[in-house]
Amino acid sequence: MRGYGSARPALVIVDVQNAIDHPDWARHGPRNQPEAEAHMAQLLTEWRRRALPIYHVKHDSREAGSLYRPGQAGNEFKPEVAPLAGETIVAKQTNSAFIGTGFEDLLRRAGHTVLVIAGVITNNSVEATVRMAGNLGFETYLVEDACFTFARPDWEGRLRTAEEVHAMSLANLSGEYCEVIRTGEALRRLSG
Repeated sequence: MRGYGSARPALVIVDVQNAIDHPDWARHGPRNQPEAEAHMAQLLTEWRRRALPIYHVKHDSREAGSLYRPGQAGNEFKPEVAPLAGETIVAKQTNSAFIGTGFEDLLRRAGHTVLVIAGVITNNSVEATVRMAGNLGFETYLVEDACFTFARPDWEGRLRTAEEVHAMSLANLSGEYCEVIRTGEALRRLSG
């Protein structure tokens, strides 16, 4: 069974905030993977049990009408994935956790080389963060069943289901920027 080598894998949970439940996200159709938050909670439980590093990425929008603006209920973490005291929060204003945040320096100073990433939405902040992690040389794993997205039209106006959007995003990332795995595999690798 493959593990994460001798590295202590850092868990990165991206943008799982109350704003993601606003109905506007599902205006073109429902999200996929309703069990994603439960899978994220499983990952958090095991990382905490093993005292492994955890990073919570939080989108702090600067846009006036955004539900992600600080000071609003939408900006708060969803309860299933809320940070515990002492866990690191990385605030961002763009879709990537690495732009303007000092996140890369934080990870390098802590000696982290392996990142296990989950969160929302697959084809936006998760994809942007995973691409940069891979390009920066981190050994990166994307936990696909601990992520979700929403239906949306493609650039030609054809409606794509959330499952299709999610699958295409994974195809964009797999093998070049990360290894795509599921929650069970992410947890098994901790013992490998």
